[in-house]
This record gives sequence, structure tokens and C-alpha cells, in this order.
Amino acid sequence: MAYKLISMQILAVVLAAFVFLMTTGTKAGYSALCGGVVAIFPNFVFATLAFRNAGASAAKEVLIDFFRGEALKLVLVIVLFWVVFNLLDVIYLPLFVTYVMAIVLHWLSPLIFKSEKVG
Repeated sequence: MAYKLISMQILAVVLAAFVFLMTTGTKAGYSALCGGVVAIFPNFVFATLAFRNAGASAAKEVLIDFFRGEALKLVLVIVLFWVVFNLLDVIYLPLFVTYVMAIVLHWLSPLIFKSEKVG
């Protein structure tokens, strides 16, 4: 499910970046893509780390990987925002709109990807 969510986030960010590109210009579209990368890339790294040891027999490893993945995710968000603010020429509104949109999609994922109850 994690990679399904990331795919949905990528699609939403690309569509939003296209809308910004067509309505406001190239720099706005580029800025929107940057906001999406800041939100999605750390989620991808987290999902890769947190879910690499699946199964009940690896519960301790899963927990350790989960915490490491979350810590790395936080560090990546900070580093990526630093890079965007200090090294790239972006427009802040499209950047934050797509960043927040990707985060909100993450929060809403339990509602979007409802699964049927078993048993």
C-alpha cells in the first residue's frame, strides 16, 4: 500500500505542477515539482526502509527499521527544504501548495485505500 500511496502522490503532484505550468509559467511549474519532491522522496525512503523486513518473525527488525526510516525521513525533509530555499530559484506558493497537497494525501490514505475487514 505504501508504494500505491506514493504513486498517487506522484500523479497528483505532476498534475498540480502541470496546472501551475500552464496557468502561471515555467518557474511556477518547476517550483510545484520541487514541493512534491520534498514531500514524496522522504516518504519513498521511509517506505523502503520501514517495510523491507516484513513478517511477524522479524518484528524487532521492523520496529527498528521503522524508527530509522522516520528519523531519516525527517532529516531528508529538512535537507531538501534547505536545498530548495538556498540553492534553487523557486516561487514559494506553488512549492508549498504541492508540498501540503502531498502531505494531506498521505494523511487521507486510510480513507482513500479502505480495505475490507477480514473475519
